[in-house]
Amino acid sequence: MTAKGIVELLIPARAEYLQLVRTVVGEAAAVDSSLDAERIADLRLVVSEAATNAIYAQAAAGVEDRIVVRCNLAAEQIEIEVNDRGAGFDPDEVRSLPAAESPKRLEHESGLGISLMRRLADETTIETSVDGTVVRLVVRFLATGDET
Repeated sequence: MTAKGIVELLIPARAEYLQLVRTVVGEAAAVDSSLDAERIADLRLVVSEAATNAIYAQAAAGVEDRIVVRCNLAAEQIEIEVNDRGAGFDPDEVRSLPAAESPKRLEHESGLGISLMRRLADETTIETSVDGTVVRLVVRFLATGDET
């Protein structure tokens, strides 16, 4: 992976910083990449979901530390890492939600974040421990002439 640059944010674990995260990540992705506006919107959404989960995890654990959001821009992809210092969780134990068409889905106001990350990013990795969680999201750029 040829590095183009790294952008790193250290934000307070508060919801009012989510717009900053979305903006910075979106702008970083737009610089010299083949991502179209829709793909950048997807990236902003999944990063927002990961950062929101990090904010909730730290609040639940009573941790005042900052959340780290790191964008690694490479020639062929953007890799985003969101690191929190919450208590950690087992991503394999996150319950599946009812299908979007199911009326039972209306009973779930939250819990879509991990599902969205896995669906909208090309790669989603979640590493968690008692010391926190690292969510790694990769979105690949299209090579010239590629189509989805």
